[in-house]
Amino acid sequence: MTAYDPDNIFGKILKGEIPSHKVYEDDETLAFMDVMPQSQGHTLVIPKSGSRNLLDAEPEVLAGLIRKTQTVARAVKSAMAADGLRIMQFNEAAAGQTVFHLHFHIIPIYEGVPLKPHSGDMADHSLLATQAEKIRALL
Repeated sequence: MTAYDPDNIFGKILKGEIPSHKVYEDDETLAFMDVMPQSQGHTLVIPKSGSRNLLDAEPEVLAGLIRKTQTVARAVKSAMAADGLRIMQFNEAAAGQTVFHLHFHIIPIYEGVPLKPHSGDMADHSLLATQAEKIRALL
């Protein structure tokens, strides 16, 4: 298995080298808005400890991360008035992983609204900031 590289984009966000629209943070976890969202309110939850994905993460990290993902997901669904949520996690490039730092996607689903592709199109940062504020208010 390929080793974890701490200079991945999420590692740089954790080090403060790249800004993010934070939703939740504690000693072990960071949740922030996806800058290329597939729907309104698309949020990412990552551990602060480095692991490439679920396959090399410590079980204790996974346990804490899924609890935090559940907490953030409830706030995202409520704040964004979503009809449902899609929680996704990818392991290795063949499975669709593009950032090699363990993370969960929380993607709000709205009936009748198709998901956007996860492309290179960046969302408006003022919109992301507003969405992050709405979600934070419920945490």
